[in-house]
Order: sequence, then structure tokens, then C-alpha cells
Amino acid sequence: MRTCIITGAGTGIGRETAIRLSQRDDIANIALFSLGAEELQETKDLMCSDKTILLYDLDITRYDAVEAAIADVYATCKSIDLLLNIAGYAKAATLEECELATWQKTFDVNVTAMFWLCKTSVRYMKEQGGIILNVSSTSGITSRPGWLAYASSKSAVVGFSRTLSDELKPYKIRVYSLLPGRCATNMRKELVPDEDASLIMQPQDVANVIDMLVSSRDNCLDGQDIIVRKQTW
Repeated sequence: MRTCIITGAGTGIGRETAIRLSQRDDIANIALFSLGAEELQETKDLMCSDKTILLYDLDITRYDAVEAAIADVYATCKSIDLLLNIAGYAKAATLEECELATWQKTFDVNVTAMFWLCKTSVRYMKEQGGIILNVSSTSGITSRPGWLAYASSKSAVVGFSRTLSDELKPYKIRVYSLLPGRCATNMRKELVPDEDASLIMQPQDVANVIDMLVSSRDNCLDGQDIIVRKQTW
């Protein structure tokens, strides 16, 4: 039975993934990382109750707290098999509008925190292998005028994941780079408030793809850019 860590588990894709994976028979323990105790509890209440569910109300850019939380997950569950890096941050701004603080926060959350989560988790995962899934975005491989910091950070996630996939092969750790398109999350609603959320991809759609990818069976998709988006007709 496997242990899974999910970041960004309080809302959106992270929440829907936690709910979906709690229905799997091969995952016994799920650790939810997010900032906000109330939202974490709401996620837990929607999950299957026969799992061991650990809640960590933390800022993933507090790297000492992240390291302590991961160590606690391992001490409690005796393994870490799945790391799903779903947490993200975005603030729309052009080059001229983007403040240094915005640029730094975007990379701290979307890139540096992911690096540290992977580095810390691999200490435990390399004992038995496992899966790391990093959520990037289609903005990481296409031009996004007005979203400079976000698009640049997601490009970094793509490159990070490609290299990590090759580096971790000796430990039998598969690395997936998932690139969702427009998705009806709370974060997108704040950034594009006038958009009709019913016409774009839903968090559940992405969670279903993640559910497929975390299977213990090889699917020949590790190390690749896996694009997930809703087709418009």
C-alpha cells in the first residue's frame, strides 16, 4: 500500500486529486499540504474515510517546515511513494508592470518550492522507487503576453521535470510533467473573473488524468510533456 503527498490540496486540482486518489485501493495514506486549515479540512471531509489522511497547514516556501512535514509523513507512514506537486501561484503582469516581489514569489512557489519538495522526498523515495508528478501549464510552452512571471516559471518546471526524469531513473522513480490548459480553478477565477467557467476544463478532468498516471504500471509517459486541455467545438 502506498503513501502519497499532494501539495495545493486545499482547493482546485489539488482537492479534486485528493478526493479521486482516496478512492484507490492501492493508496492507503494521503498527506495534504496547503495553506489554510479550514480548506484542508473541507478536502478531507470529501475524501474516503477509510484512508489515513494527514493534514499539514503550511506555506511551501517555508522550506524548513516542508522538510519537517515530509519527515513526519515518512515517520508516520513508513514510506513515501507518490509526490504530486500541484500548488501554484499566478499574478498577471507584463514586463513593465511586474514588480520584483511578484517575480520572486512566483518562482519561489512554482519552482523553488517544487525543487525542495522533490529533493527532500527523494531521500525517502529512492529506497523503493515511486512517482513524482509536477504540474506545469500550457503557458510554459507557449507565449503568454501579460503573464510573464507565471509563464516563465512554468517553463522552468518543464525543464526541471525533463532533467529530473533522467536523473532519477536509477532509483526507479518516474517523473511526469503535466501541462493543463485553461482550468476552472479559484486562482483562474481571480485572474479572469469574467470568463464563463462552465466552458473550460474542470479540476476533476485534470484529477482523472493524474489518477491514470499514478498507476504502478509503466505507461511510457514519464519524462514527456503531457498536455491536458478541453477541446472547443
